[in-house]
Amino acid sequence: MAYRPTPHIKTIEPALAEVRAVYDELAARPIERTCIGRTECCHFKLTGKTPLLTKGEALLAAKALRAAGRTKLPETTDASTGACPMLDARSRCIIYENRPFGCRTHFCAAAGGPYARREVLDLIRCLEVVDFQLNGTGPHNLAVAVREALLQT
Repeated sequence: MAYRPTPHIKTIEPALAEVRAVYDELAARPIERTCIGRTECCHFKLTGKTPLLTKGEALLAAKALRAAGRTKLPETTDASTGACPMLDARSRCIIYENRPFGCRTHFCAAAGGPYARREVLDLIRCLEVVDFQLNGTGPHNLAVAVREALLQT
């Protein structure tokens, strides 16, 4: 049965629960993927791809970032690789359990390659509904979206 978002969200916590439910639904699907945490995909300049986050995803990432003890993103990243600002000094994702949808479904060859859009379109639509409910303006670059969300959480 496909996940369906709650029709009306009035506060951030229920919105975050909706985003987590989308992530849980994705994890429950029988699509073979195995992230082994190599983080090559987290070096955006090398891959040429940067995840885009809806407002709900950005708020969840910001909350996870704060829980990890950070109050802001680094102003700059490694210029040679464009490393994700969510990586720690050991190149590990500090918000892995709450990583965005794009980080879960993207292009990482080591994890099994990208998901076919048709396999996850319903979940993308749910994230868009949550974005709309939060007065979001669609997906934005990871760093931009998280920086803005940190101002709201």
